[in-house]
Amino acid sequence: MGTRALTVAFEGIEARLVEVQCALSPGMPSFQIVGLPDKAVSEARERVRAALSALSVALPSKRITINLSPADMPKEGSHFDLPIAMALLAALEILPGEEVGDTVALGELSLDGALVAVAGALPAAMTAAEGGHVLVCPAGSGPEAAWVEATRVFAPASLAQVIRHYSGQAPLAPARPGEVIRDNGVRDLFDVKGQERAKRALEIAAAGRHHMLMVGTPGSGKSMLAARLPGILPELSPAEALETSMIHSIAGLLDQGGISRVRPFREPHHTASVAAIVGGGKGAKPGEISLAHNGVLFLDELPEFPRMVLETLRQPIETGEVVVARANAHIRYPCRFLLVAAANPCKCGYLSEPARACGRAPGCGEEYMGRISGPLLDRFDLRVEVPPVAFSDLDLPPSGDSSAIVAARVVAARDRQAARYQGYEGCRVNADAEGALLEEVASPDSEGRALLTRAAERFGLTARGYHRLLRVARTIADLEGAADIRAPHMAEAISFRLMGVAEAVAG
Repeated sequence: MGTRALTVAFEGIEARLVEVQCALSPGMPSFQIVGLPDKAVSEARERVRAALSALSVALPSKRITINLSPADMPKEGSHFDLPIAMALLAALEILPGEEVGDTVALGELSLDGALVAVAGALPAAMTAAEGGHVLVCPAGSGPEAAWVEATRVFAPASLAQVIRHYSGQAPLAPARPGEVIRDNGVRDLFDVKGQERAKRALEIAAAGRHHMLMVGTPGSGKSMLAARLPGILPELSPAEALETSMIHSIAGLLDQGGISRVRPFREPHHTASVAAIVGGGKGAKPGEISLAHNGVLFLDELPEFPRMVLETLRQPIETGEVVVARANAHIRYPCRFLLVAAANPCKCGYLSEPARACGRAPGCGEEYMGRISGPLLDRFDLRVEVPPVAFSDLDLPPSGDSSAIVAARVVAARDRQAARYQGYEGCRVNADAEGALLEEVASPDSEGRALLTRAAERFGLTARGYHRLLRVARTIADLEGAADIRAPHMAEAISFRLMGVAEAVAG
């Protein structure tokens, strides 16, 4: 009679239950794993054999067959080691078969029997909770998995502890959830000299999750400003932290023994591939846009990114999710992020300074910024010119509000949005509002609507641009605490929408 244990196989951020079946039968001694295992799973037999030998457990002189069911689903990863070992120990009557059969287990085995932390403990805990099962995972993954309170999580450090737990010799205490403490060394907006308009744009972007493009000469402070954006963003809510951590768990980024409430800040290099940005590769892993879910994606030197990479961003920006299509699977990842991009006005970078610009100005600016397509440019709500700071200004004392003061205003604006969109599924901030809901919450007064109409006619706004203006104006009003959108709010939104890039290119 065979025994079984449970584990999971990952499809995107979802973990599907897999039954690990073990059968001992007469015949030539062998150890086989079937059920579409990849190389890492096939090698589990050697790790399990060595770990059991380290515990002085001898394998019987029989044919050992491990079946991973459903057999038509690919199995990848080293986390199958522990459930295979537990199913085998149950077949040897060292562990109670009934309890093992109701346990979801994952973990990689060292040759001495120690358990190594693996990716995906959080989604595995969610799946275990849905089925009413217990989860057993390595000690390094326990604080992460224990966030799912609907299931009991045990986190042994070795296979020996698993045996003592199930035999009743030394029962394990349930794992406790861990939380990564926020680093107090966050960069402060107060350190930035000048650039008041860019600071204001950062505040608006943070309050309503509006995408932002900064254009300026090299050394004007674009990267410095972007690096201070995490300091003014509110902490992740428990629901957002769980969403984000599910993705990071699959990617193996939760390596500090718990979940962080800090919003992710991702800044890929401009040489990154489509698979690195959008997702894909072996196993269709999440890309940078999904790793930035509920956080910030900063693309420095935007025109230097390959055209194909930039164009793949257009649909995820609008829908908030990306589908990684492969021959054998279609994996869907969430990706609601705040896109912040920075660019020089031209290839030499000094188009706005006649004394330093190259001889091809101003044509070089149009050619360089032309690498950003119109449809992608249309998705930036805020466009800011970041002028160079004079040397004399660097000796002046800091000006403007600190990150803590700005963050307080951002939190207050986010709270107003949370109350406004309560009960609307998939809508948390002003950037998510659309259709009839947008018309209801972002309808300006008569003077503001007249101003918006004149701007749309004069500058040829697209329908997308028109609606993005309404969202930005709604956020500006929220920062002020105003219930209605008035003409000054609309005027500021229009100034960020229509200025900046055009001026930078024109020099």
